[in-house]
Amino acid sequence: MVEWVARMITPDVELDAAPLFRRAVELAGEVGRATLHLTAFGVVEASVNGSPVSDEVLAPGWTSYEWRLRHRSHDVTHLVGPATEIRLLVGSGWHRGRLGFHGNRNLYGADPGAFAQLEVEYADGRTEVIGTDASWQSGASGVLADDLYDGQTVDARRLEPTTWGPVRELDFDTSLLDASPHPAIRRHESIRPERVWTAPSGEVLLDFGQNLVGWLRFTVQGPAGSTITVRHAEVLEHGELCVRPLRTAQATDRLVLSGGTDVFEPTMTTHGFRYAGVTGWPGELRAADVEAVVVHTEQERTGRFACSDERVNRLHENAVWTWRGNSVGVPTDCPQRDERLGWTGDLAVFAPSAAFLFDVGPFLRQWLVDLALEQQHAEGRVPLCAPDCLKFEEPPEGLPPMDASAIWADASVWVPWALWTAYGDAGVLRDHWPSMLAHVERTRDQLLSERGLWEGGFQFGDWLDPSAPPDQPGRSRADTGVVATAVFHRSVVLAARSAEVLGHDRTELDDLARDLRGAFLRHYVDERGRVHSDCPTAYALALELGLLDGDPRRGMAGDRLAELVREEGHHIGTGFAGTAFVLDALVGTGHLDDAYALLTQTGCPSWLYPVTMGATTVWERWDSMLPDGSVNPGTMTSFNHYALASVADWLHRTVGGLAPLEPGYRRFRVAPRPGGGLTWAETSLDSPHGPIRVAWTAAAGVLATVDVTVPVGCEAEVDLGDGRPSVVGAGRHSVAYGR
Repeated sequence: MVEWVARMITPDVELDAAPLFRRAVELAGEVGRATLHLTAFGVVEASVNGSPVSDEVLAPGWTSYEWRLRHRSHDVTHLVGPATEIRLLVGSGWHRGRLGFHGNRNLYGADPGAFAQLEVEYADGRTEVIGTDASWQSGASGVLADDLYDGQTVDARRLEPTTWGPVRELDFDTSLLDASPHPAIRRHESIRPERVWTAPSGEVLLDFGQNLVGWLRFTVQGPAGSTITVRHAEVLEHGELCVRPLRTAQATDRLVLSGGTDVFEPTMTTHGFRYAGVTGWPGELRAADVEAVVVHTEQERTGRFACSDERVNRLHENAVWTWRGNSVGVPTDCPQRDERLGWTGDLAVFAPSAAFLFDVGPFLRQWLVDLALEQQHAEGRVPLCAPDCLKFEEPPEGLPPMDASAIWADASVWVPWALWTAYGDAGVLRDHWPSMLAHVERTRDQLLSERGLWEGGFQFGDWLDPSAPPDQPGRSRADTGVVATAVFHRSVVLAARSAEVLGHDRTELDDLARDLRGAFLRHYVDERGRVHSDCPTAYALALELGLLDGDPRRGMAGDRLAELVREEGHHIGTGFAGTAFVLDALVGTGHLDDAYALLTQTGCPSWLYPVTMGATTVWERWDSMLPDGSVNPGTMTSFNHYALASVADWLHRTVGGLAPLEPGYRRFRVAPRPGGGLTWAETSLDSPHGPIRVAWTAAAGVLATVDVTVPVGCEAEVDLGDGRPSVVGAGRHSVAYGR
């Protein structure tokens, strides 16, 4: 436990640039260990004697600042000396920069703040503590502007403040400091452009071949005072950068040259882009001159998938890149426009895929802390995004006041359950049980109608149903009551299962689930198995969320879903709510061929249509780009959005054939179901118990062989669909179909 002597400090005079703070100290003896504790109101980069204290960027990240501010402790023993200078550069970040739909600034406070404490343990046992306080100095840095939405401007001629001035202490409660382990945001790789050319406008364009999140880095020499400007965009339109989807986000970085050799890396902003446009470059700009730096929260890659269809492989790879780009600090909806919020609904449907592809436990458990904090301070209402910056502003034009919405609110249950399923650590259920239960109880007590349904009130519904007009993304075919009641039923069932894991009485939750199911069947399903609103999402949810289990109408509903899918030419007909469940609903009711036909459709709308258009991440809309190469005219059009990438989970479980039978994969199921002309597939997972691998080959749509690797202490139930299931233990096994 750190005993704090540091104070939050800010410049005592107005500066025209990001503030730089400094303090010089004389250390009195041989240092055994030196630790720098660090955080900020904004984002902070610290150096000791001119060297960075870490490679972390955008620290301390975004949390619900009203109730907690993370800090990091850095070992700086190797950096300190008899004469030691500490410098802290503070940018706007999420604390003071633009946030939300209206681009408001200073939502959490107007003053930039720096907070640091250097603790020195001398070799002779003495200790010394130096903290930020009124004795520090501040000055204007060379960072003239910095904003996550708008970009960063650096004047390389201002390497050192021209004057240093006083600081003042800010009122700050150190009990808000949170040292709980959290993964850092870091640089992960760099990519050179595949192509450099000049647009009709004269702007030099760079294509990096991959839609990514980060910034450009380059070294350049040119006339002092001249400016290089870099703009960013995900796509091109009419031969130029298409910036309309960015809305008001400027996504523009600038470097004012010093006249010497300048290294530019704008580490206090991020951009979502595949293309960059450069003006003001001295001389010819070549591919070797610049690189794109990929930035996201640290998380280990754990799951992989590949098959004989390269289009499906590209779809899966797009899902991977989409998650990477949307895990910068918080799990965001999109990384490029003036939004970038931790929307709960997007993650609710993608969490199983994310938890297979990466070890997201540390990252998402931290995010769930903020979700729970926001919920506690909103009388049990689960926020639409966490941290909830929307509470500071009016809803976007055309939308009513936003209360808890189904799927979005259900993230409070679905995300912890996905983490428990993936990693087998009941701690996530224990930690977030109050949040899960609060959502269930609030919805039951305040939002259910007299008919026992979650109907009425604000709902996103089956957001971005492909039939919805570009300017009305919520106008879906699925009745919002059908969607809300179905997904809430799933939350209640999962809460009941969680109660059992934690040793709580689940009776009341089981009774509520039974009542919800009864009301759903009574009001929304007729005697022919037709679900109210008669569209793919309505059937997908009813079938996959347990509402028709054991009911004689289940088969009829499955047949009707398949019929609707065929009537639409195996083009996708679901939005955010139905997409994660439609393929399972088809397979579970005996329509495997229709599921594969839906997966492998390349016409618009479909999963593979963006692949045919050159997409390298998953789009927000099924038709974010139209077949003629123009961008969807709607004002909400992102080319990097993971909600519709929830299909990755189905690829892992049904095509790859790997699914957990127990949380954490101590027991798992191997049940690949080939189709769509695939001749092989391979899925692997670095599970909590060791590496798992499933690889199969097929001929004429029939499995030939399946190779399975089972970790020590685990077992696999192998079901190849030939009526000869088996159980295998640790080791490598090869199982032939029908043998």
